[in-house]
Amino acid sequence: MDVATVGSVYQQLSKANLHLLNDVYHQDVVFEDAAHRLEGWGQLKRYFDALYRNVDSCQFNIQAQQQQGDSGFITWTMELRHPKLQRGQTIYVNGVSHLKFSEGRVIYHRDYFDLGEMLYENLPLLGSIVKSIKARLGE
Repeated sequence: MDVATVGSVYQQLSKANLHLLNDVYHQDVVFEDAAHRLEGWGQLKRYFDALYRNVDSCQFNIQAQQQQGDSGFITWTMELRHPKLQRGQTIYVNGVSHLKFSEGRVIYHRDYFDLGEMLYENLPLLGSIVKSIKARLGE
């Protein structure tokens, strides 16, 4: 398993084929992002099941990949459609995944992305407040 293989799996991922992740992640995987820290494949599988159950669609477009030894990075744009965000319209979130491998599978996965860009800016009422604050910071 390598970064390119993980990127390929994520580009194919949908509600219908989450089983593809079974061969990607190590049983002792640690997954972190701006909102979660999950330990073990069981927790991560439940997270993905719930995530994809609640979205209309979630697609990853891979921009670049780099790997050195058992560690690598993938840059991506996520196209997300969720019924409670932007009235179900597609939102785009840029991010980077840091991956570490052990025994041919991902043992550590850390996603870096702007949670505001993904969530807060796309919620009714709160979104306009966050966008207003960001605009003021740029003045």
